[in-house]
Amino acid sequence: MPVASTRRDAAATLKAKNVNLLFAFVAVLLFCFSCFCISKMNQTSNELINCRNHILGFKENMLRLKNKHENNHQNLVQVLNQVKYEITQTANTSGNLVERKVNTLSGKEILPNGFEDLKFFLPYLRTMGKIYPDVATGRGKAGVSFALGITTIDRRQHSYLKQTLTSILSRMTPEEEKDSVVIVSVADTDDYLNYVLDMVKTKFKRQVQSGSLEVISIPTFFYPSILLGKKAKEDSDSWQMKQVLDCCILMLYAQPKATYYLQLEDDIIARKMYFTKMKDFVNSLTSKNWLFIEFSVLGLIGKLFQSKDLLDFVHFFLMFYKVKPIDMLLEDIFLVKMCNLGEHFRRCMYRKKDVRVQYRPSLFQHVGIQSSFPGRQQHLKIVNMHFQSVGLCLGLLFITVNAEFMNDGVDVEDFSENPEESSIKEDDPSSGTIIYKTPQPIGEVYFTETFDSGRLAGWVLSKAKKDDMDSELSMYDGRWEIEELKEDQVPGDRGLVLKSKAKHHAISAVLEKPFIFSDKPLIVQYEVNFQDGIDCGGAYIKLLADTDDLILENFYDKTSYTVMFGPDKCGEDYKLHFIFRHKHPKTGVFEEKHAKPPDVDLKEFFTDRKTHLYTLVMNPDDTFEISIDQKVVNQGSLLEDVVPPINPPREIDDPSDKKPDEWDDRAKIPDPTAAKPEDWDENEPAQIEDSSAVKPDGWLDDEPKFIPNPNAQKPDDWNDDMDGEWEAPRMPNPACQIGCGEWRPPMIDNPKYKGVWKPPMINNPNYQGIWSPQKIPNPDYFEDDHPFLLTSFSALGLELWSMTPNIYFDNFIICSEKEVADRWAADGWGLKIIVANANEPGVLKQLTTAAEERPWLWLMYLVMAGLPIALLTSFCWPRKVKKKYEDLGPKTTDISKPQTKASLEQGVEEEKAPEKPEVLEEEKKPSDSDDVVIAEKGGGESNFEINWSLNLE
Repeated sequence: MPVASTRRDAAATLKAKNVNLLFAFVAVLLFCFSCFCISKMNQTSNELINCRNHILGFKENMLRLKNKHENNHQNLVQVLNQVKYEITQTANTSGNLVERKVNTLSGKEILPNGFEDLKFFLPYLRTMGKIYPDVATGRGKAGVSFALGITTIDRRQHSYLKQTLTSILSRMTPEEEKDSVVIVSVADTDDYLNYVLDMVKTKFKRQVQSGSLEVISIPTFFYPSILLGKKAKEDSDSWQMKQVLDCCILMLYAQPKATYYLQLEDDIIARKMYFTKMKDFVNSLTSKNWLFIEFSVLGLIGKLFQSKDLLDFVHFFLMFYKVKPIDMLLEDIFLVKMCNLGEHFRRCMYRKKDVRVQYRPSLFQHVGIQSSFPGRQQHLKIVNMHFQSVGLCLGLLFITVNAEFMNDGVDVEDFSENPEESSIKEDDPSSGTIIYKTPQPIGEVYFTETFDSGRLAGWVLSKAKKDDMDSELSMYDGRWEIEELKEDQVPGDRGLVLKSKAKHHAISAVLEKPFIFSDKPLIVQYEVNFQDGIDCGGAYIKLLADTDDLILENFYDKTSYTVMFGPDKCGEDYKLHFIFRHKHPKTGVFEEKHAKPPDVDLKEFFTDRKTHLYTLVMNPDDTFEISIDQKVVNQGSLLEDVVPPINPPREIDDPSDKKPDEWDDRAKIPDPTAAKPEDWDENEPAQIEDSSAVKPDGWLDDEPKFIPNPNAQKPDDWNDDMDGEWEAPRMPNPACQIGCGEWRPPMIDNPKYKGVWKPPMINNPNYQGIWSPQKIPNPDYFEDDHPFLLTSFSALGLELWSMTPNIYFDNFIICSEKEVADRWAADGWGLKIIVANANEPGVLKQLTTAAEERPWLWLMYLVMAGLPIALLTSFCWPRKVKKKYEDLGPKTTDISKPQTKASLEQGVEEEKAPEKPEVLEEEKKPSDSDDVVIAEKGGGESNFEINWSLNLE
């Protein structure tokens, strides 16, 4: 048998073994996967059994509580009557807010029985007396149709509560506000509670005074000790348990106040006319047998309950508050209430639509990115996902590249939970056009301007000149135009645009009535868009003082103003000015007071070419607050956080006091007893020539280091009379690669150098200290405890200079009510944000843009796209190993030489040997009775054996 044929058979055998090994490996993987699936199925089965047991236990407890509920029904009626009586009494009183804690309740006062039920589920409360949350502020409003509950905790720098309350309250009509109560439950520290109280009393004073907004605080005794430790805030299970308890306590507090209860969160915004749509939808339902209505599909947001059912929900939540999050428990209670044991699940789900009603489109949108759980981010907005088959690595890269562009401060004006329903047009959801309406103030204002008319009516261009400048440069001849935005235009919305580069601009307008600083806040708000970026220039405004000599045509840089506010930039110095001029009560001199700089990085607001909203609030309590895009970036006190301070020092240095001639203020003096050492040589230089250095070979002493450039040509426009005689520019001499000019040895440090000798310094025995003049009473001292009372102003002006044109201004408003300014912003700036977000590029466009800015990303894209392909190719089509020796002749069987088992085994061993093939020696003929076994392997696809006996006659 030829050696090549034998070796080929052996290679085929080895290949078949490898294929079998691969099949065995795949079989093992499938077996492991099957075991894993079976394990999961068993685990799921056990969980279902446990759930069934919990359900049975729950029903048993519900039966036990039913009797107690019937007994307490009369008590609840008494409580409701008492609440109504207290409301009547409160309306007749002086109107002071209810601010009381649970320990101030009288011993005879009856509390809602729901809180007493907590002791059944929470054993650690059984030793407590009366349990009730602390009412931080409120009027005890009850008997309304809707109670809206919001639980909140401190999210540090990522608070969305003010934005949420603004959206909820500003989109109610006065009648709807009277028929509802918004309850904010603070489940955090006293510091955060005080922050919330200060915020609501300042921003929502009217709603607090009318009783439409209440704030309660949950005392720590409501929580088990495991939730009160420092590590509990960082444990997800503890955070989940606390979230369930917070919602239950809020539900129990709100239950006797209204017919319906709406659960919200502190990081949402509401759709326009949400309250009207919600009320109309509830009234349109023919059946009242629903469990809850979903006005949003996300978590517990927008879930409307009937107050009469709240106790059942709370009891269920408390039974399993250690097991699941509250939104999952909401799913489970549906199964418990509506599904019977042994019933087909499909029949149970068929009844779901009748008891779990869904409203579309959503009335509430989640906007918070920073979760209430520390360090966790959540992007819960429903978006239309494209390219779902893109790999995980590409998605992670996209998130990394775009992380710097994510902004959790975007206020969305309108939205839809279903991407297919997404529309900005409120009246026609199927339309893709934008209906823009000029913002209208909803309250008293001192000044508004939208520029939507296309005319500068009421605005006066300055004809003045700046002092101490050339006549051509001092002119205020910069051009103003009224235009739409260059990008992300809102049809019909126009603004004032600074058009000229490197020119002075000045324009102003008179207020509807002067603003007098007394007992009302000052709120100034406007929009700015640096459409071409900004190199050096400002976009600030000045509130011009109400003086007799104020002439708007003469408005220039030295015109008296009261407040200056707005962004300014030059070089890499990004500023947000807040300057006010304070009058010295004794001298009558005005001095500028500058607020401390913001704590945030302002660069993005100057460079992203988006429209930003700038808001200044000055309060009668001598505090101020500065916001960008409705996020506070700076706040403080007019007395403490301005430079120079309002009040001068009581004492100053005596200007007539002079330092005595004999005053010795030298702390150290040279030691008079020290003497210079005799071997100290002051004449030795610091460096000397290296005597061991040798001039390099090839050094050219007579060659210059620089020579005229022989390739240079005289410019055609060179004028010898005006420019002088032309000389070619000089270039390094190419012959001086080793060196040219006079050679000198290099300098080295002189080992003998000591320098000039100086005596050591010692403490001065006559030292009298640093002299300072005596203090005397400041003759100009005064104490102004109320710096808010500034000079009144009667006009608004823009006096600017910029090296970059096309700075866009829009929607100026000056008022005293924050609700008015917020509504004004929502109707103007909010719509611009919607359009800008809608025009954001898609995934592929953002990846391409990122790669254009960072070319190295192209390599990352190729690697991540090619790596899966390469792995798949190498696995499916492995590289074939070329045979070292090939059989050149046809495969034949030499029948003249009978084959034995021993001879075949010998052939295989020879094939494994490393020597080159040689002619095999003749093998011994087998006996007539020898059995031959030939194993063939067909292409690695099938293996078979042929057994036969050769009987040679």
